[in-house]
Amino acid sequence: MEDIRDLVAFNVDDGYIEALVRGYKSSLLTSIDYVNLTQCETLEDVRMHLNGTEYSTVLQDEPSPLSPSVIAEKCSAKLVLDFQYIRSQSTYPLTKFLDYLTYPYMIDNLVLLVTGTLHERDIGELLEKCNPLGTFPAMSTLSIVSTPEELYREILIDTPLAPYFAECVSFDDLTERNIEIIRNVLYKAYLEDFYQFCKKIGGTTEKMMCEILQFEADRRTINITLNSLGSKLSREERENLYPSIGSLVPEGTWKLARAEDVQSVHSILESYDLFRRLLQSSADNPGKSLEDAFIEYEVQLSKKTFEQQFHYGVFYGFLKLREQEIRNILWICECISQRHRSGISNYVTIF
Repeated sequence: MEDIRDLVAFNVDDGYIEALVRGYKSSLLTSIDYVNLTQCETLEDVRMHLNGTEYSTVLQDEPSPLSPSVIAEKCSAKLVLDFQYIRSQSTYPLTKFLDYLTYPYMIDNLVLLVTGTLHERDIGELLEKCNPLGTFPAMSTLSIVSTPEELYREILIDTPLAPYFAECVSFDDLTERNIEIIRNVLYKAYLEDFYQFCKKIGGTTEKMMCEILQFEADRRTINITLNSLGSKLSREERENLYPSIGSLVPEGTWKLARAEDVQSVHSILESYDLFRRLLQSSADNPGKSLEDAFIEYEVQLSKKTFEQQFHYGVFYGFLKLREQEIRNILWICECISQRHRSGISNYVTIF
């Protein structure tokens, strides 16, 4: 009986928005759309084909000649508008869940601003380069800062990431050498926090999202390990950057913190069925990296969120699938622009 009441409550509060997102998902490009795009000879041909899709209006007023970056930018702008509309129709706890989806973009934006400030770049120019999905109401106030001290103070006061900064990053950490460490520390705090939030929601949302966040945590752990090989990071410093969630915790993370080369990292991952399969997929396809295999698996997880109803995972799935679709469009457009026809089909298949 409790389950029935939960489903009724979900439909009352979130049923309309879930149905809306499922409608957005049905408008994603099909395999036939991709075949047609890869057969385009020019970017004007791409414009013509996109006119028959969800992107029918995004390029209609754009003057020629088009560029791949402009096409991707206009498609991304539509994603931002769709996401903002979804959020505007939501209530708590969905609103908070959607906020969590924007935090990775906020982290990247703030790291960009910190880096620019350390190099004495104009903050106003940097704000224009920030991802719109990672903006927040007080972001415009950051344009008045001119020093790392002022930026750090503003972050602690006016940004949704303030709790992560206060807990994990001190002002003394704001150095060029520590930029990537700061990014990884913030992502770690974010993933752990989001994971606990999804567990608190419970039900299908917990089941779907905890699997996704565990994979994302494992992915970051592996990438941190590979990127820090041969660096000055100690074992302890490397291990401190690993999220405390995921299938690699605790044995795998302990071993990875002590890995000294790529071969030893792969050897450790072979003990885990998922990562053994992803490594094999990468090895069986020349030119395909482990990160490419990660992206393909992320697409599978995102599609999986639509197999069940009455949960928040579909909002995550829609966002990730639409982002990948835009990356696919950009890849195809770049290949057309550079006349690199041999690689034009190397996009990530979605449907």
